[in-house]
This record gives sequence, C-alpha cells and structure tokens, in this order.
Amino acid sequence: MTQRRYLAIACPTLSADRWRRAQDRAGKAEDDGPLALIEKHRGALRIAAIDQAAQATGLKPGMTLADARVRVTELQAVDHDPVADQRWLDQLAGACGRYTPTVAIDLPDTILLDITGCTHLFGGEAALGADAAKRLNGMGARTRHAFADTPEAAAALARFPLAKGNLHRLPIAALRLGAAAETALVRAGLKTIGDLAARPTTPLTARFGSLATAALDRLLGRADSRIVPRHSLPALVFERRCAEPIARTEMALEILADLLVEAGGALAGRGDGGRCFVARLWRTDGAVRDLAVETGLPTRDPRVVMRLLRERIDALADPLDPGFGFDVIRLWVPVAEPLAAEQAELDGKGRAGADTLAALTDRLGVRVGAEQLCRLIARDTHIPERSVSAVPAAQVRASLVWEAPVPGEPPLRPLHLFDPPQPVEVLAEVPDGPPYRFRWRGMQHQVLRHEGPERIGCEWWRHRDRPGLTRDYYRVEDGGGHRFWIFRHGLYGDEVVDARWYIHGLFA
Repeated sequence: MTQRRYLAIACPTLSADRWRRAQDRAGKAEDDGPLALIEKHRGALRIAAIDQAAQATGLKPGMTLADARVRVTELQAVDHDPVADQRWLDQLAGACGRYTPTVAIDLPDTILLDITGCTHLFGGEAALGADAAKRLNGMGARTRHAFADTPEAAAALARFPLAKGNLHRLPIAALRLGAAAETALVRAGLKTIGDLAARPTTPLTARFGSLATAALDRLLGRADSRIVPRHSLPALVFERRCAEPIARTEMALEILADLLVEAGGALAGRGDGGRCFVARLWRTDGAVRDLAVETGLPTRDPRVVMRLLRERIDALADPLDPGFGFDVIRLWVPVAEPLAAEQAELDGKGRAGADTLAALTDRLGVRVGAEQLCRLIARDTHIPERSVSAVPAAQVRASLVWEAPVPGEPPLRPLHLFDPPQPVEVLAEVPDGPPYRFRWRGMQHQVLRHEGPERIGCEWWRHRDRPGLTRDYYRVEDGGGHRFWIFRHGLYGDEVVDARWYIHGLFA
C-alpha cells in the first residue's frame, strides 16, 4: 500500500493578514505597527489574534487589551471577525485545489492537503510546498508549511516550527486537548510528545483519559487518520494544465469544450449521462472561478452543456475576468445517471421534440436560477389539494405525461384550486342532496345543472386518531354559464348534523 503524504499550510497571523488585505483593497493606508484583534470575553476586552509585529513585542492572545496597551502604547486594536477569517481561509483553501482535489480546512488557521501521488507533477514535495507558499503569500497570507505521514502530524509541525520536523520535540499543545488537559500533563512532567510517547499507554489512559492516547496515536501514525475534503470528490474529473497562462476567455472556453468531449466519451463508456457539470478555473493570482450548470435530463452532448455554460457566463453579475490568465482548468461531473440508447423513429430521426421542455427548463434555470423554476408532479393521494406538488424543475427525473381530456367532454376537475377552500351558503332540496342555490362572496347563484356527487373519503390510515370527514363533490353551473366545483364536508346524519359547504375551484 502506498504511504500517504500530507501537506499542512498554517497561517499563524491569518486574522491580521486578512484585515490588512481588506484595508489595502479599500485604499486605506495603514502603518505596519503592532496590530491586535480584540473580542469581548467575560466582560473584558481580550486579544484574540495578533500580527507578527505584536508577537515580537511579547504580546500573546488571551491578554486583556488594557495590559497590552501598558506594554505597547502604539498598539493598534480592531474588532475580531472570526466569520470573515474562516471565509478567507476557505478562499485560500480553494486556491490550493490546483495541487490536489483532496483539500480540507483545520480551523482556525490551517489548510490540509492530501498530496499522495501528486508531487511528481510539481517537481517533488519541496517544490510543491514552495509553490503553494509563494502563491498564498502573493494573496496576502503569511504561511508556514510542513509535510508528514498523517494530517495531524503535518498540522502540528506547521504550527510549531521550533520542532524542526521532529515529532518528539513537539510540545504537548500540539495534541490540542484543551488548556486543562495540557496543564495536567505538564504538571506530570510530560512536556513534549516524546515524553508522552515514552510512557506506557495503559497508565496514560487511566490518568488522562482515552482522548490523549487517541490523539497521540493519530499524530504518530499508530492509528489510521484521513482528512475530510471540503467538497466531495466526483467520480469523473478532467483537467488541463497550461504551460502559459491563458489571458483570453474564449480560449479557456475552447479548452473547456475539449474537456466536455472527453467527459462525453467517458460517460458513454459507463452508459451514463451527466446531470450536473462544474467547471473550475484557477487564475495565476490564486483566484478561483466556478461555473456550474444542471440539466433536466441526463446528457453527454458537449454542445448542450457548452451552450448552458456560455449562458451562465452571460448571466454572471461579476464577469469572468481571466486577470493575468488561467493556468488550470478542471471539469467535474458530480451527478450522473443511466442514459440508455435512444430508439429512432421510422423516418430515421430521433425524438426531436421529446426533450424540448427539458431543454427550455435548463436554459431558463441558467438565466434566472434553477431554484426559481418549478414543475408539477403527481402525488399518491386522492385528496384534491394534495394530489399535485410543485418541486424544483431540476429534481424531475423524467418528462411528465398528463392525461389528455376526452374531446368534447368537460374536464372533471378545475386546473386551479382555492387553498384553502372557500365557504359558501348552500340551499339544498334535502340535507344530503345536490345544491339548489348558493351564496358566495355576497352574490347569489341559482344552480341550473349539476353533476355528481363524486365521493372522496378521508385518508383514515394517515390520521387514525382524527381521520377527518367525507366529501361529496358536485360540478354545478349557474344561470350565467359559470361552472363551480363545490363539495359538502361531512355525511349528513353519520358524521355531522349540519354539513358545511365549500367552493374548491372554478372551471374556465
């Protein structure tokens, strides 16, 4: 089995670097003096993070702002924003996706990369680490990086550079067990990982708990440990690395079209079609742009997907700017479904019009958003208001076939229903007979014709404690030619004494 290798990139001054980067982008000139990011903790303002200049003065996170100002009078203090820090760390991790698809974030300040089998593409581990550090430094982040056989070891070596690559020289804080556990271990004379590793496991577990030994085993590689990628890895990935950055969007789209042709061939070999296609483009300055499209039906036609991608680009609020050029273009197919061969018609042509609605849905979804489009699907119930549901169009797996009405016959139910049904005052010849006259919205209607009743029972198996009442539906027509769908709620004498009437819909 191949030995796994991990790269950890720590950003020790992430908060300060993010704040200074935001100031530079806003055009606000700030000095490079000591900087502290503060937050309120237990009624006092305390330091949450500091920059390199503040570290040189001896300041540490956790100190009160008053004590820090006594030591460093020129200290600049700003509010700490952990949400913005995590968002920027996620952007930095996205820039590292060019080295490996398996990238994870180890909060609060570290990026983990599974580089197994990837180093030869960049000239070895050292060259890969140097390129990643240079790229993130260009984005404004000060970094430290380290390699190890486990993600915990790589993160610990990156966070504590004084260990110089030796796991046994790492402090106990590298286990990240919490302040109380670390204090107890130090008081017991166990100050480094080497001190802890030299002790028998059973006494350590009995005294300090299983968390300490489990963390030690993961750090030293005694237990299997993997990272959880930021994004689930798709089954099909296609990539192009450019020797020279591509500064024209059209050229990048041509490469993307070639990748779609490769994806179509791979999908055909599997007997599948893609339902979702994601294009990711890395710029030389570390910026990452994502383009994603979904299709209503499985497809492997590159022309269809390419047309949707171009419409996606045209609909972007922020244009697709190549900047100094794209150097990595990757295509993912995260969702694929079976796509069987299509039977041609007798004239030799395919079902040209069968997928017209799906194609229209795809194009509208790209322009206005797939979540804005809904389609109606039938539900397994005979209750009228529950028989049809609106779902996102992208979730409909096949074209819907509606039952066509019989020519010359009126529809049995109206297309539009009132939700909830509207009450009406009805006069019937007998309590359980059809309506004779009814009043709705202040107007009286004389029934000239009626059809029914159509009896719809309650779904007693869904609510056994309160099954509901039976409905008797009538299609009625008044003197003005207006047709209504009304029902009596409850059986006279068996379920209710005085049944109430409702209008549930109108016929066109």
